[in-house]
Parts: sequence; C-alpha cells; structure tokens
Amino acid sequence: MPELVLWDIDHTLTAIRGLGRELWAAAFEQVTGVVMREQADVTGSTERVILRETARLHGIPYSDELFTRFAEVLGAFHVRRAAELRERGHALPGAVGVLAALADRGVRQSVVTGNARSAAEVKLAVFGLDGYLELECGAYAEDGEERPELLRIALERADVAPEKAVFLGDTPADVVGGHEAGVRVVAVATGRTSAAELQGAKADVVLDGLSDTDHALAAVGV
Repeated sequence: MPELVLWDIDHTLTAIRGLGRELWAAAFEQVTGVVMREQADVTGSTERVILRETARLHGIPYSDELFTRFAEVLGAFHVRRAAELRERGHALPGAVGVLAALADRGVRQSVVTGNARSAAEVKLAVFGLDGYLELECGAYAEDGEERPELLRIALERADVAPEKAVFLGDTPADVVGGHEAGVRVVAVATGRTSAAELQGAKADVVLDGLSDTDHALAAVGV
C-alpha cells in the first residue's frame, strides 16, 4: 500500500467547463492592463509557465514579481466567483468516492498541480474535496515550473520516498513527470488525452475514470 497518493486537480479531480479561462483572462488583464487575445497552451503546464508564454505572446515582459501579483489576483477571482464555480463545475464522477475510500484506509493524500495555491484551494473546497487532502504537503505553481520538480517538493514536504508514492494525473506531462520523479503513475483519461495516448506515454496504469472505486483503488495499489 502506498504511503502517499498525490493528485493532479484539473481534469483529474475536477472540471469547471471553461470558467477557468475566463478567470485567467480577467486576472491577466488586471495585472498587465492588456486584454488577453490568446493564451499559451495549458495542457500539463503550470500557471507560471503559462503566464510567461502568454505574456510573451502579448509583448509583455515577464518577471517573478508579475507572477506573484498574478497568482494573488487569480486566487482572489476564484474566491469572488466561488458560487459560480460550484454551479458551472463539478467534481469528476467517482472522485469523492476514491478520496474517501483512501482516507478510510489511512492513506495520506495531497495535490501536485500547476494551479496557484489559492486558486487550487478554492476549487477543491467548492466541490468538497479539500477535507481528504493534506494541502500543506502539496506542491503548486508558486513552487516551480515542471512536474518532476513539483513532485519532488511534495514528497519532501510529506517526508515520503518516491517509491512509496503514487501520482494520478490526466496528461502525458503528468506521466513523464511522475516517472522522472521516481513515482508510480496512474493516468486517468478524463481530460483531453485519450487512454491510448496515456498508455503510449508509459503510464503504469490507465483508467477511463474514477467511477469504479474498487478498480481505482486496485490501480493505486490499495
């Protein structure tokens, strides 16, 4: 049984049906004074990288200070529109059941996400997922740029060896990042990437979703 299960958030645990881009664009305009015409590719990336590349597309100089301000504003927009998040989005089918079942078995859980921490916390709270997770052990966009780096930070914070952890995500970047960090990866085909593509990325296990709790627990190794 793993000592720690780490979760990606977007399209692995939750879906917010386009509202995320709206909030992102609003935060971008507030901190840069420029209306967002286009957004850099977000699949499997982190807010820090997305902001840097989106700023470049608009001819805006990037800095760590800009990212810090952006993360604060983005979190504030999530708080302000939490009710709308709850109405338009949802926890993915089976997510609560798997989180609860792992918690019942005493397995520690946290998140490794490209989201800014404040935004991540709002998403998890509005869908009732935060109570199952040790968020202080997680890793967020403020902590680094790439999945392997974030995973190593989360493992260090939780004081768990890589071989005793499992990471669940929905993109090839999650799979590759997990393996680079030395953790077992369960890929969930609930995002934009097909099960076949996730298998091609060499995920240890690929699930179509989390609705079958027993199947998901077996995949995790519980």
